[in-house]
Amino acid sequence: MLLTLDVGNTEITVGLFQGTDLSGHWRLTTNPDRTPDEWGTALGVFLLHAGHSPNEIRAGVIGSVAPGVTQSLVEAVQTLTGSPVTVVDATSPLPIRLDVDEPLSVGADRIINTLAAVERYRADTVVVDFGTATTFDCITADGRFIGGVIMPGLRTSADHLTRRAAKLPATELRPPERVIGRRTEECIRAGVLLGAADAVDGLVRRIVAEWPTPTRPRIVATGGLATTIVPLTSTIDLVDPDLTLHGLRIAAGHLGVRW
Repeated sequence: MLLTLDVGNTEITVGLFQGTDLSGHWRLTTNPDRTPDEWGTALGVFLLHAGHSPNEIRAGVIGSVAPGVTQSLVEAVQTLTGSPVTVVDATSPLPIRLDVDEPLSVGADRIINTLAAVERYRADTVVVDFGTATTFDCITADGRFIGGVIMPGLRTSADHLTRRAAKLPATELRPPERVIGRRTEECIRAGVLLGAADAVDGLVRRIVAEWPTPTRPRIVATGGLATTIVPLTSTIDLVDPDLTLHGLRIAAGHLGVRW
């Protein structure tokens, strides 16, 4: 089996693959203070709850945008499973091209999304990834990452708003029933969620207007908050919630990992 870890600044999404099938996945909070032993314990508990032994893991692959936890996770997986761990980054020999001015600065998540989109859709694609930041990854059918957009994520915006405004309460991110809120919490939810949805739609329209080929790209959403925001948008074509985990599996195959 293959253990995949998509390490974000807020959450770590863990996937367990049996062949090409995603047989289980779960989320952990990204905590840079955890030791390798603590990460190993947490991962071991999840594996056992899913009905699997760490001994079943033949390899691990990690894509990380949080350098402070990457090495601890590598050590944790190696110790827990006794198997090799591969880290995917901009130097990894993958069948994609980072056609941007600073290719080594492209985040692992965007590289992995590019690879997954090329192999799963084989068409011009914009991946909108709803994480700590909301990223728009622009990918051509021939495997080129041509850049994109980064905007603040939903939780980032909401948390910043409530931290900086003393009288605004922390609010659950669920869709509002109307735009004109009658309570402060409703006003915040309308502003954050509907504002983000309209921002996504506006940026997608601008991206499509600049697209370098005559074909309109497919707009694919992924990330932890995709299912919350996509129903409020009008430009997203489909949701692929496990796109990045599948991208890690695909990357492992190209890098010669066996599981």
